[in-house]
Formats: sequence, C-alpha cells, structure tokens
Amino acid sequence: MFSLVNKTALVTGAGSGIGEAISRRLAKAGALVIIADLKPSQAIADSINGHYLEVDVSDPQSVKALFDKAKDLVGPLDIVINNAGINGQDGVTFEESDNDLTRKIFEINTFGVIYGLKYGPAAMRDGGSIINTASLGGSFMFPGSGPYSASKAAVINASQMAAMELSARKIRVNAVAPSFINTPMAQDDRPLFDKIAKITTCAERIAEPEDVAAVYHFLASDDSCYVNAQVINVDAGMSVGLTNNELTLILDS
Repeated sequence: MFSLVNKTALVTGAGSGIGEAISRRLAKAGALVIIADLKPSQAIADSINGHYLEVDVSDPQSVKALFDKAKDLVGPLDIVINNAGINGQDGVTFEESDNDLTRKIFEINTFGVIYGLKYGPAAMRDGGSIINTASLGGSFMFPGSGPYSASKAAVINASQMAAMELSARKIRVNAVAPSFINTPMAQDDRPLFDKIAKITTCAERIAEPEDVAAVYHFLASDDSCYVNAQVINVDAGMSVGLTNNELTLILDS
C-alpha cells in the first residue's frame, strides 16, 4: 500500500520544513528522490540515498535546467512536487504591503509553481503525479495576509487548470493546502500560530511537517489514481466551521 518502489521523485524547497519531510517520507516508501533547493542540501540527499540539485524557482531558466538535469540524472520522473515557498508579512494590509516583498512572494510561491508546471511534464513519464503546495490561506481568509494568500490562491487555480491540460497523458495534478505548520519558516510567528491553532483547530495544535508529508505520500502513490484536480486542506478542521473552543470564546465574551 502506497509503495513508491521504482519511482523517481523531485521535490523543490526540500532543504528544510515540509519539503524535507516529504522527501524523507517518499524515500522511506521506496522512491529515489531529488532534493531541489537554492540552499546547499547535499547532506539531506545523502541521508536518504538521493540526489541534490540547486534551483532558484523564481528563475524560469533555472527551473528548466533543473528538470533537464534531473532527467539526465535519473531518467523520467514519476513524481514532481512544487513545494518551494516563502512567507508574507503577517498583519499587514494590501495598503501597507511592501511592493518588493509582494513581488518576491509571487515570484517564488506562484511563478515557482507555474514554471514547474511548464517545464516539469517534459521530464515526466505518462501517468505521473504532480503535487503543488498551496495554503489554506488560498481559500480561507486571514486578514492581514493578502499578498501571501493571493499567491497561494493562484497556485490552486494553476493546479486545477494543469490537471485538465495534462489529462491526455494521465498525469494527475493536485494541491495540498496546509494551515499552520511547525517549520523553520514559521518560527518568527510561532507564538501567534500556537494561539490560533489552539482555538481554531480540532487538534488544538499546529501541525508538524510529517503530518503534512503523509498527504503528499498518498497523492504521489498509484493508490490515489482517481484523485485529480483536487485541493486537500490539511488544517485539522479549521476550514469547516467553529470549534468548541471558538464557541466557548464567543459565548463567554
């Protein structure tokens, strides 16, 4: 079940956080994994008997070169995970937002995925799986996270469009939309995230990267062959409705 033996996978943003957890999980399931990141990550690749390739996902030529090198290195890919991303500036409205940061957010979060969808399929076998990292913020409004949320909403749309476009090759495209995750990228906001998750999730905690990696593993496997063009929220129920803690907070106010 969910075996990835004889599968090849490429994960961007795999040098830490969710991407690293995904890579380790896929390797444990039998896949040969390429760790793709801007920062040197050879040690992670060595630890899972994989490969490391450098990439700047905001640069289309770098992404094209990544997939060309990957295909030369391991042959056609079965799994492509466009995961690289950065945080926005929490608590800042569109009016207050920094133009340079907003541009950078879209270059990495949105265009990084679009370039992966543009150049990745040529390096893949028919019948493969592409999984893009969106965010709960792409569909669930968190005031003060506008540019970031907008960048992830575009990822959701691009994923579903690509699923339609690649259907003739039986390449599935899905997106995973995590809420608050305990990653290095989130540490500056950790106290706030802990407080929000305690009240708004059924789990009463933020997720660990491994909690999220399990969903990518399922979508990467042939067992999910009938799951396509979907956005899977990994949010411990946050997007469904009010938790008991939220109700108590409202009623006691």
